[in-house]
Amino acid sequence: LTPQELRERFIASGTDAVYAFQTRNPTHAGHAYLMQDAGRQLKAMGYKKPLLWLTPLGGWTKDDDMPLDVRIHQHQVIIEEGMLPSDTVMAIWPSPMIYAGPTEVQWHCKSRRNVGARFFITGRDPAGIKRSKNENQMQVGGDFYDGNHGRYVLQTSPGMGEMKILSFSKVVYDKLDNKMKPPDKNRKSDFLSISGSTMRALAKKGAPPCPDSIPANWEETKPCIPNGFMVKRGWELMIQYYQDPANTKWIGYSRMMSEPLIAPGDFVTMGKFGKPSWTLYFQNANGERISPWHDVPVYPHSQDHSQADRIVTMMVEIPMGRMEKLEVNKETEFNPIKQDTKKGKPRYYKYGVPFFNYGMLPQTWENPAKKDQAGHSGDGDPLDVMEIGSRQLPTGSVVQVKVLGIYSLIDQGEVDYKIIVINKDDPLASSMRTEADIDAAVKDRLADWLKMYKTAEGKAVNELTNDEMEGPLKAMSVIKETYNYWKEGRENGKI
Repeated sequence: LTPQELRERFIASGTDAVYAFQTRNPTHAGHAYLMQDAGRQLKAMGYKKPLLWLTPLGGWTKDDDMPLDVRIHQHQVIIEEGMLPSDTVMAIWPSPMIYAGPTEVQWHCKSRRNVGARFFITGRDPAGIKRSKNENQMQVGGDFYDGNHGRYVLQTSPGMGEMKILSFSKVVYDKLDNKMKPPDKNRKSDFLSISGSTMRALAKKGAPPCPDSIPANWEETKPCIPNGFMVKRGWELMIQYYQDPANTKWIGYSRMMSEPLIAPGDFVTMGKFGKPSWTLYFQNANGERISPWHDVPVYPHSQDHSQADRIVTMMVEIPMGRMEKLEVNKETEFNPIKQDTKKGKPRYYKYGVPFFNYGMLPQTWENPAKKDQAGHSGDGDPLDVMEIGSRQLPTGSVVQVKVLGIYSLIDQGEVDYKIIVINKDDPLASSMRTEADIDAAVKDRLADWLKMYKTAEGKAVNELTNDEMEGPLKAMSVIKETYNYWKEGRENGKI
């Protein structure tokens, strides 16, 4: 549901208080206790019809977190089995998890307030980073944040308005009645603390439900999952995932599943967009398949490589505003456009929404056998292009662009040039001839993107040989050089 649809749903329900619970984990009895008790507290305050908004996080999470589709199915089972209040609305919140501890807790709370939640449940252990490693790469201490930091910061956070916090401390499993509750210091031996890592380990080994009485040596052996900790169907879903986590069928986090934005023209599409099978083939006017890499001329007017007007041909792979990482596939015959994959899963930009159209220059090749003056080899791909005009260009667009400048990106010891251009028909094109005509803020954003975009995937910062964009003369020289490399590669059968 969209925020507007959620607000309408809340109004239609007749509720007098919406209380939200944000989670990136499967729901167990400890979570259920917080949600059930929060509802009891609100009724004690005089609210007649409180409504629980279960708001599982739908954006990116770490690879060792449970995938979104498994979590959603597990939440549905929990609701069906009656572990949560009868008045519950579940709606995915498509925000990524950045593990920023108390800072992120404030975002989760205030963003839900903007949709209509008046109360926010907060417990212990805001997800955060670990402490730094020392010079021997040994962890110094444990979690960076104390388990109570999130709720403490939230209770003193400015800008909360009318939003109220329902704060809870740790809850544990009572062996006497198989229920989660706050610990009783007078009978510590009756309680078990079941961590997330313990729950995952039990699911991985397919642990069955415990007998009516918990084994005395449970904490040492952990042979079973305590009764009441999770409903049977929910636990079976946990086991199903953790015994086969590498299966590519799991959906890790929510992704745009809309139709691709494809240019008008002669194309053949195969497979489903958003899946590894999706493929976009180019055709000529006779219906014959062609290669956008090899059969489209880079120089649109002639083979005069000086090209005084600095106009070349760009083929658009990723439209401005789209996050699917689409690219010409070098290994497949006719070089169709496909979505890049990692470990069998489609890749998306995670650093942010691209503010440029991204693509390649046909008939160019960054030859890995050739090195630049600094000794960097080519990356073996066509030249990459970033078009900074004011219009979104669909995937498959073949457009004539004006060359403005170039960045030299060093990626794992290879040089990966980025040609900066503008569509010659863009309203801004007449005011741009060189890199000096590009707004300084745009150049800063381009340099930041190129250096930082892989950090969202846990990789190191990229290196630019020069943070300042170099001009069109250098760019045209690189285009000519890589065009000649492409010709040689075609002639000797290397590409």
